[in-house]
Amino acid sequence: MQIKNRARKNKKRKKEWLSSGETERERPYESKKENKMKQAEQSVPLWKDILSLFIKLGILALLFLAMFTFVFGLFRNQDADMYPNIKDGDLVVYYRLDKNYTARDLTVLDYQGSRQVRRVIAVAGDTVDITEDGLLVNGSPQQEPGIYEETKRYAEGMDFPVTLRDEEIFVLGDAREDATDSRVYGIVQADDTLGKVMLVIRRREF
Repeated sequence: MQIKNRARKNKKRKKEWLSSGETERERPYESKKENKMKQAEQSVPLWKDILSLFIKLGILALLFLAMFTFVFGLFRNQDADMYPNIKDGDLVVYYRLDKNYTARDLTVLDYQGSRQVRRVIAVAGDTVDITEDGLLVNGSPQQEPGIYEETKRYAEGMDFPVTLRDEEIFVLGDAREDATDSRVYGIVQADDTLGKVMLVIRRREF
């Protein structure tokens, strides 16, 4: 009986030793594999990093271009018809998707190939007149902050009074004496405008 018990104990120890030996042999193999993987990660060529950077910059540039092609617009004002509120050389940012105007809004439009900013004076349903008393909207004289010149009719221009229909706006330049605006080219269709002004960035004067 003692001999059998000893034989059983020896077999048990042998199994434990074999299992521990296999574990010990596996560990170095696993650590070598991990080291190879780390070395492979660390040995990425420099040109791949540079290429990845340029791809990211390209994607950002395309997003920026798409935003300022379909959603926003940007241009440099090149006339003095909105002086002093917008000056020659100022940068104008406008939103292409908003053409629901109210009085005093600023809109961007094209006239004879030139892009210009004008102030919305009246919208659908309003009646505009220019008399000796100045600018009248729905029979009421307009007190306009930031406007320092009188609003007068032009000798060669549209007839007044005029009532606006749906989707029509009447626009004027802030420099009222010489501005090219609705007194010259008439009522403007809201859908024909380029969008509503969001931001004016002043030109630096040195």
